[in-house]
Amino acid sequence: MDSKDQELSLYSIHSTSCSTFLWIFAYFMYGVVHVCVKMPYWIYGFLFNIIGFSFFPFFFPQKEAISKALASKNVFLLHGPPGTGKTTTVVEIILQEVKRGSKILACAASNIAVDNMVERLVRHRVKLVRVGHPARLLPQVLESALDSQVLRGDNSSLANDIRKEMKALNGKLLKTRDKNTRREIQKELRTLSKEERKRQQLAVTDVIKNADVVLTTLTGASSRKLDRTSFDLVIIDEAAQALEIQCWIALLKGSRCILAGDHLQLPPTIQSAEAEKKGLGRTLFERLADMYGNDVMSMLTVQYRMHELIMDWSSKELYNSKVKAHSSVAAHMLYDLEDAKKTSSTEPTLLLIDSAGCDMEEKKDEEESTLNEGEAEVAMAHAKRLVQSGVQASDIGIITPYNAQVVLLKMIKSNDEKLKDLEISTVDGFQGREKEAIIISMVRSNSKNEVGFLSDRRRMNVAVTRARRQCCLVCDTETVSSDAFLKRLIEYFEEHGEYSSASEYCNE
Repeated sequence: MDSKDQELSLYSIHSTSCSTFLWIFAYFMYGVVHVCVKMPYWIYGFLFNIIGFSFFPFFFPQKEAISKALASKNVFLLHGPPGTGKTTTVVEIILQEVKRGSKILACAASNIAVDNMVERLVRHRVKLVRVGHPARLLPQVLESALDSQVLRGDNSSLANDIRKEMKALNGKLLKTRDKNTRREIQKELRTLSKEERKRQQLAVTDVIKNADVVLTTLTGASSRKLDRTSFDLVIIDEAAQALEIQCWIALLKGSRCILAGDHLQLPPTIQSAEAEKKGLGRTLFERLADMYGNDVMSMLTVQYRMHELIMDWSSKELYNSKVKAHSSVAAHMLYDLEDAKKTSSTEPTLLLIDSAGCDMEEKKDEEESTLNEGEAEVAMAHAKRLVQSGVQASDIGIITPYNAQVVLLKMIKSNDEKLKDLEISTVDGFQGREKEAIIISMVRSNSKNEVGFLSDRRRMNVAVTRARRQCCLVCDTETVSSDAFLKRLIEYFEEHGEYSSASEYCNE
């Protein structure tokens, strides 16, 4: 369990980390006031605020967000910047709502995000069902899948018995030549077929009816299996990555909703430029945040991933300096890892490797994607230095905005067995992920000082904040600094980190 899970586990009534007296008192207050008096949500949230968390100062943002979510009457937005434990907070909100007796529909745009919620909820023995095609689910959540639970149900057993009876009758039908007998068998088969379908439908209905939490993708919420089910609460995780039209599929099934996400990270992918111009690229989360702001939104402001130097740039540039590092990660270093040594490569938290003046200009591949051979060699050279210093290759990631650069980096990696576990991907591929050390190859280096979509603040925010203990920026500072936003990023690395020339990494 990581530090953010440990902090959040304090919030659960199942937690054993607090004194017995505190939790007996909490149960007493919950039982007397909530069950007997049926107090309004806002009073419940207020009391839980006092009972649960006056002892845990580092946990205040999560506590406040959970209390506000529990007290919301219709819409609530949970804004979770990188590393702040957004999904863990979502899971805690679900647990508290289940204790109230709420029936919940929990969704996300992707199967992996939904399965992530399932994995976390299963630990708490919540009655849940994962709706979706088994082939698209992670192996570890298949036990929670609708199909698996249906097979274990009484009605499914009866349906199976009927199928066996139908099989026997079909065998009998093949051997019978008497028309009247055949007619009687066919009539009985039709009756059994109807009964079998009815039992199968009842088996599905029973599982969904008995579940406190139904989890599916946003498009999966349109399943006919959920047509006759209404929910007290609809929760959408990663809502800032979901199209608004997708969100409405789920939202129309409930009376309250909670949207969790971060509109300052990558938005959903829109294939049509025309559709994006007409507003399809603007998410419901972003629209509601702009319309209602803090009236319906709480922001998580303690992050549990990054060294404070990595976090401070993102916090100041995009989050109005509101995000702070938890004490467990604020000063952690790359050389603190097991087997890692303190060297000139592992010591910096921020490292800027400048290719300006090193004759490392960008090129285009056949598909017009941009690549930079010199930069790729430099990025790989730094990764090798980290591995030689004892850092596991699996703890290192190289991020680049361009697919052609990803292909090139992977070709270089294939020549070194020690780097086989090094992960290389685009910014989009790393969203929601983290590594102990991240190397960012920015690629762009040209006489026109063109930076392309590097200037997208959300994209660079995701790239930098994947790093836990070290973030290394490989770029042509002259080209990149032509953009005001990127210039501030370069200046931040120069002020707070180490500076090297790419020439120092050549011929390694």
